[in-house]
Amino acid sequence: MWNLENKKAIVTGGTKGIGKAAVIEFLKLGAEVLFTARNETEVRSLENELKKKGYKVHGLTADSSKKEDNQNMVDWVSSNWGKLDILVNNAGINIRKQASDYSEEEFRKVLEINLIAPFEISRILHPFLKESGNASIINVASSAAIQDVGTGTPYAMSKSGLLQQSRSLAVEWAQDGIRVNSVSPWFTKTPLTEGYLHNDKKMNSILKRTPLNRVAEAEEISAIISFLAMDKSSFITGQNIVADGGMSINAL
Repeated sequence: MWNLENKKAIVTGGTKGIGKAAVIEFLKLGAEVLFTARNETEVRSLENELKKKGYKVHGLTADSSKKEDNQNMVDWVSSNWGKLDILVNNAGINIRKQASDYSEEEFRKVLEINLIAPFEISRILHPFLKESGNASIINVASSAAIQDVGTGTPYAMSKSGLLQQSRSLAVEWAQDGIRVNSVSPWFTKTPLTEGYLHNDKKMNSILKRTPLNRVAEAEEISAIISFLAMDKSSFITGQNIVADGGMSINAL
């Protein structure tokens, strides 16, 4: 059971960071994976790279906030698999500003991609997850969902909402054989955080708050995602696993 053999999985935002790490780990564990991302060149490049290694992998260019792109994903699953065992809602964005400095378009975009899109994607893929009879949804949230970590209010709002989305769907869909959990990383080395982590003042502040005295690697978060996708975690649902190097228990 410490594998994902014969599992069919979707990972959104699968060409970079945590999403890419999850795609690669799923493949190594025996799953067949469909990953999505907005950049066509990056999708094709990663797909070709992984196919050359013999993996069963498929790339689909899609913006998770666009209904037509999500429908293309549904059509692909219907035509090629007919069921879905694992869904990782990983695609996300952030715009770091003071609350009063956001335009309406900016804060709505953050909420649309980080919170509304996972809900829509989970709903439209529900019939295929139900068909599995033993499916798992993993939502990638953030430490910002639990406490203020300087990421900006819209991002924190979206990730906090994602936690409750996970809990509520876990209860509603348990009867359909679908588990729903979330993972909340602290700062992790990804393209989304690269600029922030290269600021010495900000990096030192992060390390001071983190007992393990470092930020996470994407592969450390994908390991948690993989566990929640496995049958080994079959009695875990509606939970949020915090991966923060001890930050949230550090009082000083």
